[in-house]
Amino acid sequence: MAEISKYVTLISNDGFEFVVLREAVLISPMIKSMIDSKSEDLFPFREARLSGRCNFEEISQPCSSGQVMEKVVEYFHYWYKNCEKEDVPDMDIPAELCLELLVAADFLGLDSKNLSRPRGD
Repeated sequence: MAEISKYVTLISNDGFEFVVLREAVLISPMIKSMIDSKSEDLFPFREARLSGRCNFEEISQPCSSGQVMEKVVEYFHYWYKNCEKEDVPDMDIPAELCLELLVAADFLGLDSKNLSRPRGD
């Protein structure tokens, strides 16, 4: 069995690729189900489990654009770095992306019940 990479690649539908620390993306139940080898081997996610590449090209919304995906990735790193700290400054979010980011957060399952640091699987 191949060693699991420390990183995951997220690909937007406009072809931008983002390499993200695996532990940081595990906050998203959606992405976790795509890359977790312990979850059922469902057809749409089989490639992601084997390659560590989550392709959002076929999803018309919400993680469709590289611009939105870039902000989501920035959040993953921001959360990973600050999740155990107090008095963390707010993340800068451009007003024109707010609605798309809310939809993306909902799609990825980024709500308060999922915001604890995941345990390594």
